[in-house]
Amino acid sequence: MIVARSIVLFLLAAVAEIGGAWLVWQGVREHRGLLWIGAGVLALGAYGFVATLQPDPNFGRILAAYGGVFVAGSLLWGVAVDGFRPDRYDVVGAVICLVGVAVIMYGPRGA
Repeated sequence: MIVARSIVLFLLAAVAEIGGAWLVWQGVREHRGLLWIGAGVLALGAYGFVATLQPDPNFGRILAAYGGVFVAGSLLWGVAVDGFRPDRYDVVGAVICLVGVAVIMYGPRGA
């Protein structure tokens, strides 16, 4: 149950951070305006809050593991929202990152 909760929180954090960054990008680079930028800033703030809900108490571990989720999630966001088509190196890199997430967060730890 703790692993499932952690995974859900990582997914929520990714949607908030990647979505927030995308909204800021749209506001600035695509000239959609301050409303998009403001929504992005709020979403980025939500990301910071969601990260604090992880069951592991170690900030460094959470952020390090989340980095892998961010990499894979960014590629998926590009596919879903921007029509990006990852190549095999993108996919292999994302898989490597997700293996890193599993090792960092869910590997057995001794005393």
